[in-house]
Amino acid sequence: MRRSLSTRNISLLVFAALAFASLNYFRVASSTFQSNRLFVEEMTWPEVHAALEAGYKTVIIPTGGTEQNGPHTVLGRHNFVVAHTSKKIADRLGNTLIAPVIPYVPQGDVGAEPTGHMKWPGTISVPEPVFEQLLEASVRSFAVHGFNEILLIGDSGGNQAPQSRVADTMTLELASAGVVVRHISDYYDRNGQIAYLENLGFDKEQIGTHAGLRDTSEILFVKPDEANRTPLPIPPGWYTGFDGRPDLASSEIGEALILLKIEAALAQIHDLRNARQ
Repeated sequence: MRRSLSTRNISLLVFAALAFASLNYFRVASSTFQSNRLFVEEMTWPEVHAALEAGYKTVIIPTGGTEQNGPHTVLGRHNFVVAHTSKKIADRLGNTLIAPVIPYVPQGDVGAEPTGHMKWPGTISVPEPVFEQLLEASVRSFAVHGFNEILLIGDSGGNQAPQSRVADTMTLELASAGVVVRHISDYYDRNGQIAYLENLGFDKEQIGTHAGLRDTSEILFVKPDEANRTPLPIPPGWYTGFDGRPDLASSEIGEALILLKIEAALAQIHDLRNARQ
């Protein structure tokens, strides 16, 4: 006479079946992971797990900024640019995911007498120590899940020194886990953009240093609807917030400038990897 299965045995069988299905799912997912989505915020956790299993052990943490860019360009310019360049860099590197762009970065003091870009409404600034703590927490978050190369890429000048310090500190902290954190400084500091524009015949006054020819050309290429808007009149007593000649900007120039940033970052990443081997 057949013995009926007990409730306990049925539960064990169901648990075993679910466990087998889960293992099989992750085995299939990791072997069929497609890099059509690289931004972590656009992925589910099983997709990130599958990417890790498929060898995606590098992650880019892009930092932008929310700052005034003159009356002709939106405050999120850095964020749009670094999201675009990070995607291109990840595509070229392979096995690389991208963290959400960090839009809150040092932009000046917020006291009774604001400094830097904080003189203009809409700009958001955080103190350097807060920015560094945010980067450190982000690095630890990715490291604990198994990413072993973390790239800090910043599109704004105030991001560079804090990123460099965080890269050094966190590489030491996570050395025993085999994690390396790299500040990709050449993306911003040694990208050859000024020389390129001078070779085209532009002088330093035309190029400017903020929201001028260079910056406006980049956003015209990356997100043209967010640049060269019909500006509102400048309120009495206010400075425009830009220098140089944004009216000379073009999408074609922007495409070349963006490529220079991407190539500078990739060259430095490969050099740093080779030096560590």
